Amino acid sequence: MTQLEKVQQWVAEQHLDIAYISNPESIQYLTGFASDPIERVLALFVFPDHDPFIFAPALEVEAVKDTGWKFPVYGYLDHEPAFDMIAGYIKQINPNPIHWGIEKESLTVDRFDLIKNQFNNADFEKNVTPVVQNLRLIKTSSEIAKLDAAGREADFAFEVGFNAIAEGKSEADVAAELEFALKKRGVMNMSFDTLVQAGAHAAEPHGATGLNKIEKNELILFDLGTVHEGYISDSSRTVAFGTLNDKQKDIYDVCLEAQLTAQAAAKPGMVAEDLDKLARDIISKAGYGEYFIHRLGHGMGMGEHEFPSIMEGNKMVLQEGMCFSIEPGIYIPGVAGVRIEDCVHITKDGAEPFTHTSKELKYIN
Repeated sequence: MTQLEKVQQWVAEQHLDIAYISNPESIQYLTGFASDPIERVLALFVFPDHDPFIFAPALEVEAVKDTGWKFPVYGYLDHEPAFDMIAGYIKQINPNPIHWGIEKESLTVDRFDLIKNQFNNADFEKNVTPVVQNLRLIKTSSEIAKLDAAGREADFAFEVGFNAIAEGKSEADVAAELEFALKKRGVMNMSFDTLVQAGAHAAEPHGATGLNKIEKNELILFDLGTVHEGYISDSSRTVAFGTLNDKQKDIYDVCLEAQLTAQAAAKPGMVAEDLDKLARDIISKAGYGEYFIHRLGHGMGMGEHEFPSIMEGNKMVLQEGMCFSIEPGIYIPGVAGVRIEDCVHITKDGAEPFTHTSKELKYIN
């Protein structure tokens, strides 16, 4: 049974008339068609006892067919009323669908109103988001292989980035060099904007690569990833440029201990929040607890931030095939920031990382 058939089965079991899939990542996962429609409408409609259909911008209809999609695909031009057309296609299958499932975490209020206006008597209580999340939760061997390949690309990017570090260069210079090297190897897309943050700038965990000049005797944080056949890598390393003082070295050592300990402990049967606590306790006991200001990790696969979160309050039991990041960080404003991250997949008795760049502190002179 395909993943799409599993959604159809769920629609039938829940006695729904229709499910509206609106998240482009969900559509890609279920159909094989990848697209960022930007402001245009891309939707998948699934019925309990009828073939599904895709509704897409007219300029992407042929691309949908090229994926091998064997069911109807309908296109619309920019000036045409997309939701009037959607309603017409739905009513050819079911003139009055009452019970709907929608992706509540991705459907915008604007588009919810537009579909609701077409079907005034409908209820939209059922949430499809958890259904798709759980289908995506356990990766297949094929998915793991793509994630491994993306991890190898990230390892190459780290190598280039570390070699590009030089006094007086900007963070942006280093990021540009590693992305250019990737493109020359045929890696055309990063999974998110490459982060290169030097010195105190790295204490902003969601800061952006900028024109800050790299100086001697500071820590430099890299956070990067690539896209390989629709699956991503995401990894962080922090390196020393020049020499470090005792404070900088201590921050690094504590963060490394937390990351290595958590990664070594991750295995089937462990509870997600316990893994977070394991790393957090190490950082807290060292006196840096207030500076670890995010969850330990997030799910990953086709998306850089997928279900589940590895954090306090999540009592999900880890299972073989789950993929997520382990990324403790210590961010002291005005001083330094350190984050060390591998994404891993849970095996039958542990966890294997997708990236293999050494996490021992690397000194660059």
